[in-house]
Amino acid sequence: MKPRLLIAAALILLASCGGTTPGADGPRTVTLLAYDAFTPPEGIFNSFTERTGISVEVVTGGDSGSVISKAILTAGNPEGDVLWGVDDTTLSRVEEADVLDSRALVSEGDVCVNYDKAWYADKGVAPPTSLDDLVKPAYRGQLVVQDPVNSSPGLAFLMASIARYGDEWTDWWRRLVANDVTIVSDWTTAYTIEFSGSSGRGRHPLVVSYGSSPPAEIVYAATPIVEPPTAVIESTCFRQVEYAGVLRGADDGDAARQLLDFLVGVEFQESMPLSLFVFPVNPNAGLPEVFETWAVRPRSPLTIPAAEIQTNRDSWLETWRAIAL
Repeated sequence: MKPRLLIAAALILLASCGGTTPGADGPRTVTLLAYDAFTPPEGIFNSFTERTGISVEVVTGGDSGSVISKAILTAGNPEGDVLWGVDDTTLSRVEEADVLDSRALVSEGDVCVNYDKAWYADKGVAPPTSLDDLVKPAYRGQLVVQDPVNSSPGLAFLMASIARYGDEWTDWWRRLVANDVTIVSDWTTAYTIEFSGSSGRGRHPLVVSYGSSPPAEIVYAATPIVEPPTAVIESTCFRQVEYAGVLRGADDGDAARQLLDFLVGVEFQESMPLSLFVFPVNPNAGLPEVFETWAVRPRSPLTIPAAEIQTNRDSWLETWRAIAL
């Protein structure tokens, strides 16, 4: 057979094998779905694109609860390729709905009550030091929390109360509601609007946030400061671990898996403390000094086994609704 005929036969054989390789007709793009607070450094994906030829599009859509709920509704026919923001309190929902083909641990941190140091200093009152204190009359009307139905930190705070009080958690929540706790929809509303210690200068000196919120106050301060205006009540901290995963039915599973590998690599992991304000899980990733100095990482955080959360999550939320709403 002549060379031209060999080439023609090869082309016919390739065509009969069904289509083209992903990206063969043009640039490849992988879509990363995440919550609004996913704010990695500008240009962080440039090296990934240069190495792989794959562009990254980040699409955010509300708090983590909203993003995960949408991912569950579109399971198997997703709106993106990679999902960021599943944690140990929501992992069971994602697994039950078969949302992900694969996943990887990407970060860890703690949800904790934060307080406004100046507010208590000005009042000459000692800030609370425990969950027990939050239901005392001295701290009436001072705490703002997030709705655990839609908010990841709100759910973690509910889990903290269950881990601390066991079967008595419902009594503690009744006392907290009677102590005039404020419940809002999401972290952004709670921290940046209602909390007195951050930019919103709200009316509540106590807020459910993160053990890494104090260094964030330094990094984002309008005027340079060397010490954060907020502090963390360490005994209230609930440990969260966070996952990213390849969505089942992703348009380009290979590109999604390559992005997942990048997310657990040293470059991206070292970017997270001062952009996402979480601890990296890659043991080779270093921490910046401001994060190492001011972020709280309790030795004995409150925890609940994932299997127990999976078994009881819906009933706990239903009971919480009856008490709080």
